[in-house]
Amino acid sequence: MKVADLLKSKGQTVITTTPDEALAVALGRLIEHKIGALVVCDDVKIVGIISERDVLQLIYQDRNALDTKKVKDCMTTNLIVAIPDDDLNYVMGIMTQNRIRHLPIVTKQGIVGIVSIGDIVKHKLQEVEIVNRYLEEYIYGRM
Repeated sequence: MKVADLLKSKGQTVITTTPDEALAVALGRLIEHKIGALVVCDDVKIVGIISERDVLQLIYQDRNALDTKKVKDCMTTNLIVAIPDDDLNYVMGIMTQNRIRHLPIVTKQGIVGIVSIGDIVKHKLQEVEIVNRYLEEYIYGRM
């Protein structure tokens, strides 16, 4: 299965923020949308990603960070991205190897989606359930 197929089923909505947005506002957006990461964009392109983990680490170091810091103070700028034509197993390996939970999906035109490790696990569980059902039907002669 390709990333594009997963995006078709889960949707392509990407919630974004800007580097200069207040950290507290960005955290509110994470909570409001019940998501774990925001893609950070300037006027033209993706410049980073900020996750709940990034925010937590900054708050641990600086208890006043929510009141004083901006997204750019804790976003990850060394981005790893995927393209819609990437195989889901490849993407899962990249995410596992790099210990990342959210992966922006991009084309030459810009960002077209984001996948989380949870999205991939959910898809893999559905695949396993389908295979198990076929095997049970085969074993018990219900085909």
